[in-house]
Amino acid sequence: MQSKKILNEGGDAVDEMLDGILAAHPQHLARADGSARAIVARNGPRPGKVGLVIGGGSGHEPTFVGFVGRGLADAAAIGNVFASPPPDPVLACTQAANGGAGVLYMYGNYAGDVMNFDMAAEMAAMDDIEVRTVRTTDDVASAPRGRRETRRGVAGNFFIFKAAGAACDRMLSLDEVERIARKANDRTFTMGVALAPCSLPQTRRPNFDIGGDEMEIGMGIHGEPGIARGPLKPANAIVDEMLDAILAEMAAAQGDRVAVLVNGLGSTPLMELYIMNRRVRQRLDAAGLAVHATWVGNWCTSLEMAGASVTCMHLDEELTTMLDHPCDCAMFRAG
Repeated sequence: MQSKKILNEGGDAVDEMLDGILAAHPQHLARADGSARAIVARNGPRPGKVGLVIGGGSGHEPTFVGFVGRGLADAAAIGNVFASPPPDPVLACTQAANGGAGVLYMYGNYAGDVMNFDMAAEMAAMDDIEVRTVRTTDDVASAPRGRRETRRGVAGNFFIFKAAGAACDRMLSLDEVERIARKANDRTFTMGVALAPCSLPQTRRPNFDIGGDEMEIGMGIHGEPGIARGPLKPANAIVDEMLDAILAEMAAAQGDRVAVLVNGLGSTPLMELYIMNRRVRQRLDAAGLAVHATWVGNWCTSLEMAGASVTCMHLDEELTTMLDHPCDCAMFRAG
């Protein structure tokens, strides 16, 4: 049975969405010249500033386009639903974001993104634009700790992009921006849970199967397998399983500070996300960790997937400064 969606033609969904976003946020966003899938901050790129280019597949809104603006990303390359953008819009973003101080690419660690962003970096080098790359790998469920470099990037992008964008906005060098971005990635940890699938606009059929009374801990934002599937548990037990893994990885000492993101995957009500956040705070308090800031809502979604993720960033003074630095984007503001 096909799902119900408010669409015209499934194949037109991404471009029509971008038309609607640009119509809603003209003060923040514009298309790069000649590239329909390259979205640029109107008040971001400037001479002498390191440019930050992010991007990936559609269907995760407000990731990625919602984080384009002053103090965060200078541009985002947008792919089809759950698919990497090709090199051309990445290059257009690079050219638009280039202020003469180099450009940093940031995106989730997926094979298609790696290939296409690497190709764009080679093309940018022919324009004498220096490009560095930091891939996000915050999903603790996707590989063992000893193979962290192979992990997926998921909702932790929210914090990692924020830190890198602040470093750029503070006019730090490309070396320093890259260092801060890598530190932010190394200190950010996410675990998700899926309850029901989503369906792509072109097919309107579920992208995975799961029983009506089941959940899957650790499932990825495209339906990639998690670490365990079993009966649906109460909210506290779900959060405990997620926090056990995150706290073990984070290895924070009593008195350390963290930032928290309780993220909906598309169709989970705010009521349920706040119930989860209640348990997150109980667990962090019991561990002796101070919560510097919390965000609850849909920040890295998977179309209409039912489920949620919890992310913790282990803060130090530098990352706290970057997190608190003002930004003004179409779908996110801080400071």
